[in-house]
Amino acid sequence: MSASLPEEQSLEAEARARPGWLRQTFSALHYRDFRLLWIGAFTSTTGTFMQTLAQAWLVYSMTNSAFLLGVDGFLSTGPMLLFSLFGGVIADRVARRKIMLLSQYLQMSFALILALLIYLHQVKVWHIFVMSFLTGSTQSFSGPAYASLLPLLVERKDVPNAIAMNSMQFNLARFLGPALGGVVFAAWGAAACFTLNGISFIAVIIALSVIRIPPIHEQSRPVGIFHEMKEGFHFVITRRSLLLLTFLSFASTFLGVPLFTMLPVVAKNIFNLGARGLSLLQADYGIGSVVGAIFVAGSGYAAKKGKIALLMQLVFAICLGLFGLSRNLVSSLLIGFVAGACIVGVVSLYSSLVQLMINDSMRGRVMSIFMLAFRGGMPLGNLAAGYVAQRWSISLALAVNGAILAAVALIFIVRGTDLDVGTDFSPSGRAEARPT
Repeated sequence: MSASLPEEQSLEAEARARPGWLRQTFSALHYRDFRLLWIGAFTSTTGTFMQTLAQAWLVYSMTNSAFLLGVDGFLSTGPMLLFSLFGGVIADRVARRKIMLLSQYLQMSFALILALLIYLHQVKVWHIFVMSFLTGSTQSFSGPAYASLLPLLVERKDVPNAIAMNSMQFNLARFLGPALGGVVFAAWGAAACFTLNGISFIAVIIALSVIRIPPIHEQSRPVGIFHEMKEGFHFVITRRSLLLLTFLSFASTFLGVPLFTMLPVVAKNIFNLGARGLSLLQADYGIGSVVGAIFVAGSGYAAKKGKIALLMQLVFAICLGLFGLSRNLVSSLLIGFVAGACIVGVVSLYSSLVQLMINDSMRGRVMSIFMLAFRGGMPLGNLAAGYVAQRWSISLALAVNGAILAAVALIFIVRGTDLDVGTDFSPSGRAEARPT
């Protein structure tokens, strides 16, 4: 039976009001301030990944130790375990622009100091370790501030898209950075990569200086740092969906990130590749990551984002195990592409769900706890995988991690866990997680 005229007119009006796929996918970029920050962050992150490639290859070449490579990864991300909770409280107290600007100036200095040491042929492994720790410490304070800043630059309905677009710039940089880094490293050496990274921070410094940040009306009343930390933990613990998302994020990074940290070991020991070969593996993952971010950005207000994230996490876990077992470069590139797409989809979806469950006055503290789990899993996972790779093999480390992560995802899928409770993806929704 055909629809009546009023029904047809209503459907036509709804179709006209619904944005096209292209506009929906890039909707957050229509906001001037978000767009400026996006461009600045993309430029700076590209430089960071140029340095990451050069630094990983430099450490492994100087030490020939997978464990010490894992130690460097631990030192760059480990400070998140120590300082991120303080960073969350400060992000709710101090202007987030000031926190971000100070962080960029410090990270620029660290990169240029290492560049100078390399130019002078005075660099030692401990120099790299110290700068990794200082950089990670700085990011522990800027991370919660940056995560809390993004939702303020767009309307609520575009928060999931803004998070996906942020993942897109990060992973475009993950693709472009290693590709450029491999060329620069081969032509001019590691020092050039560190120098270009230092210069790249200028872009995000300019962006942070000119964007307009709306005031937060619900400011928390300073009552002591540890009391405010306790409030943040209570908020997360008493909201089941937030707690589960925090656990799943930790599992994803603890078990999954070693795939990317240990790429120098895979490149050199399994495929007998040099710096350019390593850049190929990293760029391959970066391309997949961009595809994953585009998928999430284009999904709009699709329901059951939590279920989609769990399915993508399962596929990523399978890819993780297969990558460890693969001895064919073409197969590994294909697996790495899919793994990159899935892990970015997982991270973007989990972050979107968390951001839509919290209000601005608690955002810094809650996001610092989420980031503690998300980024804190990285150093612990790097240490564990580095030990297993050194003691047995990198193949065993990745295969075991993949099996465990697949089991975690399957448990949640089979139990039918709903991770979307407390969110509302409709354009006019004002959802917030409620205590359980």
